[in-house]
Amino acid sequence: MGRLSQFDSMALTRLLDAQRGVVSRDQATRCAMTAAAIRHRIRPDGPWQVILPGIYLNGQGSPTRGQLAVAAYLYPGKAIAITGPVALAWHSIPVSSSRLVDVLVPLECRRVDAGFIRLHRTGVIPERVYEDGLVAYAPPARAVADTVRQLTRSSDVRAVVASGVQRGKVTISQLARELSIGPARGSAQFRTALAEVADGARSVAEGDLRLLIKRERLPEPLYNARLYVGGQLLAEPDAWWKDFGVAAEVDSRQWHLSPADWEATLARHARMTAQGILVLHFPPSRIRTDGQQVAAEITAALASSRGRELPHIVTVPARAT
Repeated sequence: MGRLSQFDSMALTRLLDAQRGVVSRDQATRCAMTAAAIRHRIRPDGPWQVILPGIYLNGQGSPTRGQLAVAAYLYPGKAIAITGPVALAWHSIPVSSSRLVDVLVPLECRRVDAGFIRLHRTGVIPERVYEDGLVAYAPPARAVADTVRQLTRSSDVRAVVASGVQRGKVTISQLARELSIGPARGSAQFRTALAEVADGARSVAEGDLRLLIKRERLPEPLYNARLYVGGQLLAEPDAWWKDFGVAAEVDSRQWHLSPADWEATLARHARMTAQGILVLHFPPSRIRTDGQQVAAEITAALASSRGRELPHIVTVPARAT
């Protein structure tokens, strides 16, 4: 029995090491721990703490994000993958932090939500998952879709969709597939945001500009069109009124991924101005809080430039990818 106990202790130690100090009751039992032994470890002054029903953490400190993910994955017994905001963060897609961990589980799962765990029964199983030790994460497109269906503000939905596409983590076609095979409930804003991104609105701020133009009934520009001079790419302005030679750009370091991106934006503005384009610059905050004045400035610019098409600039409309 002494040799068996030593083997079981070693097995438990290996399990805890592999699972970031987290273990389930079933796993502990398979290591030959009795119910009494488990109760002894989770006593108030014991070495383990209960972080979910039947899920224990070796230690009394606050669980790390990784430990919470392991606990969430172990809790349902047969998890498919972690999805939602936690999965987005794992894929390095910007998203507001959430205290809840969303877990995809089979339809037949009988577990219920507990603590920080939110279970999602599904018959649509991801074709692949991303493994990080024990834990499996949903692919980026699925995590985006599952996240935005929980959101209520259109700007938040657009932010998640645009961030995933802009950072190259997902493609429009992947998101469109998730939209088509997923539940209809909560998909209206997802569909709208996807249409905006596919139409060229590559960030939240650009989407706000697009909505402002529609709301104020301004002449419809081309979004993210490619402008060429002498066969060389000049720029891809956020909005381009070809017949007026007017471009509008949303200027904010927030929407650029690096200082180099910001410098490239400034250089693009200079190139357009040198070719005779009237370039309007609007920070995102003005579009949101001073929309009518922004619209008035666009209207004035178009009025002053009516019939001012620049024939040496070739315009190629953007395409969805």
